[in-house]
Amino acid sequence: MAYPSNDVPGRRAARLSLVSVVLWLLAIVLLILAAVIGYSGQATGTTAHLPLPVTYSRPALSIIFAALAACGAVLVGLAAAQTTAAMRVLDRDRRVPPTISAEARQKASRILGPATVAHYQLDHDTTPPPSAIPRAAPGGAVKLTVLVPAHNEELIIETSLASLWNQTRRPDRVLVVADNCTDATADIARGSGAEVFATVGNVEKKAGALNQILARLLPRIDDRDVIMVMDADSVITPDFLATALGRLEAEPDLIAVGGVFNGEPGGGIVGQLQRNEFSRYQRYISRRGGKVFVLTGTASIIRGYALDAVAEARGSLIPGHHGQVYDTLALTEDNELTLALKTLGAKMVSPRECQVITEIMPDLRALWRQRSRWQRGALENIGAYGLTRTTALYWRQQLGIGYGTVALNAYLLLMLVTLLAADGFQMLWFWTIIGCIFLVERIVTVAAQGWRGVLLAAPLVIEIGYDLILQAVYVKSLIDIATGRKSGWNTVVREAAPQ
Repeated sequence: MAYPSNDVPGRRAARLSLVSVVLWLLAIVLLILAAVIGYSGQATGTTAHLPLPVTYSRPALSIIFAALAACGAVLVGLAAAQTTAAMRVLDRDRRVPPTISAEARQKASRILGPATVAHYQLDHDTTPPPSAIPRAAPGGAVKLTVLVPAHNEELIIETSLASLWNQTRRPDRVLVVADNCTDATADIARGSGAEVFATVGNVEKKAGALNQILARLLPRIDDRDVIMVMDADSVITPDFLATALGRLEAEPDLIAVGGVFNGEPGGGIVGQLQRNEFSRYQRYISRRGGKVFVLTGTASIIRGYALDAVAEARGSLIPGHHGQVYDTLALTEDNELTLALKTLGAKMVSPRECQVITEIMPDLRALWRQRSRWQRGALENIGAYGLTRTTALYWRQQLGIGYGTVALNAYLLLMLVTLLAADGFQMLWFWTIIGCIFLVERIVTVAAQGWRGVLLAAPLVIEIGYDLILQAVYVKSLIDIATGRKSGWNTVVREAAPQ
């Protein structure tokens, strides 16, 4: 469906959501201002006395403007909700609210002004795009095609493919996407029983390689086809496919199943810190019932028709070039694809049984480069999508990281000043108990990592240092985005396959 450039649903939803939030914030600020004025005794005086023991006072102007801003926020929010719901083409239960009534539009025009109403198309009816869900839920077993993008992975590709062939439920087809390989990756893949697709003229990294193979596969698939994308440096546990495919077959409206990852052995203290971090993330996802923040690029399975819907929606409902599944401008293609699918209403899950063992960064320098790409990619992705119902959680997450960065560093600075200035210390049992609870939490959440993970978590200071590094990455990413500095991929040269 074609849209005028100024009425693209994805952009419209982001604009309306932002305006609604700004108006709500304005209303709150004005109410606070009114409360401050009233408390200070500067409220407006009496304007009339009724023939009853009641005094009528003129409301402060700030209250009037706050009410107008709140009304405007509600009207704009309704338009945003209608547009966002209409975009959910991968939601079988999509319920598109009715467009704003003529009476509400008139009120919006009086409150916000005709120019504002016209600029944000509040007076326009929008036809929702057609659903991308098959009319009949696909029955029977799904057909799995695994795509393994690989660039010079001769040391590890055989191990990754072996984990696929050793599944309790084997895939129907495995394709290694050899992207500009100059080593024996393709030959080893063929010898391991996989088909090989060699990219042609790809300069857009992993996303470009996957776009090339998907452009060939998607026109030939049916409703029962599912596509798995798995990194060449990852290994999945034997029950991964049986669990994931079983969920997709049992739940026709489930669009995607992602893995939960852990780090491979090795890497010394830096490696163990990453495994501790991944272990806590697994526990968090498990407590959420498998509700996933990001479909990990290490190993995730997505219905083929959903990938086709993403390609069709690019440029109108979601950012990117029309016809491409992956946005080649995104630094973190898995995070961006998750936002794309969620914006279109896709339901997804990451069961804890779907375990992936993936590459860890061997040193702090490599970790810094990797996390810089992850963090900047996450920030740029939500910036590209704007503030919508889908991205609100991700915006809160980034604001939480920012708050945590300020709070932790302010606390450490205060502790340093106290240590330098105080003549002595007195133990307070309340704060001692709180500190012990925090220590127990840090240890229990990495118990699955064994004694090495516990030993690293117990002193606290080591993991606090690790957190400070990640917070420095966050601050650096914000600075790089603000200054327009370019960022790219990081490549770790491996010496041997993981054992």
